[in-house]
Amino acid sequence: MTPQLVRLRETASTQDELHRLAAAGAPAGTAVVSETQTAGRGSRGRGWASAPGGLWLSVLWRGQPDVAQLLSIRAGLAVASLLDSLGGVPPARLKWPNDVIVDDAKVGGILCEGRWGGANGWVAVGLGLNVTNPVPPDARFPAAALSRWRPDLDASAMAVPVVAALSRLAVESVLSSEELEAWKARDWLAGRRLRAPVTGVITGMSAAGRLLVDTGAGRLELVASDGIEV
Repeated sequence: MTPQLVRLRETASTQDELHRLAAAGAPAGTAVVSETQTAGRGSRGRGWASAPGGLWLSVLWRGQPDVAQLLSIRAGLAVASLLDSLGGVPPARLKWPNDVIVDDAKVGGILCEGRWGGANGWVAVGLGLNVTNPVPPDARFPAAALSRWRPDLDASAMAVPVVAALSRLAVESVLSSEELEAWKARDWLAGRRLRAPVTGVITGMSAAGRLLVDTGAGRLELVASDGIEV
């Protein structure tokens, strides 16, 4: 089977649609994009506003669970690189582990959901990207749309290059030195003080994709949870 890009006008969630296709045997690289979502979701079960004008899509990844934990990091790097290639947009930065930041505002988020059952497991790599859609004024983190800098962008046209980028994610079980350097150059959290779940100064990310925090106790603490407060 050849991977397909399924375009919808409306769906509850592109993640749910992709999981359905994956369960039916869709190959890696299959993607679902929708003009709007009625029940979009972000990390930790939070709702995700998905009005027309944004890019709401999910891409199917198949592989081993020990690699899947790094997909959010690698997807972020891929999306940030693509945004930089557009021109006219300030350099994209990344907030560990799954937020895309431009000019200290969140323009996108990544959600990776795995389904494992023997050798046929998969991950739905979801991306929500604000393009020309209105952003929620009450967002937990300041939000912006790419139209602030590039009002000519079209979410529908961006789907193909984004899907292509997310279909080429590396499959190594640790981050390479090149990936770590790329993350370091975009690390929005580096040098900021972490308040929870531990306290300390964020110093970077490990090759396993975990946050590195200097707790002041003479050691670095590895934080594997995305429930962080700065």
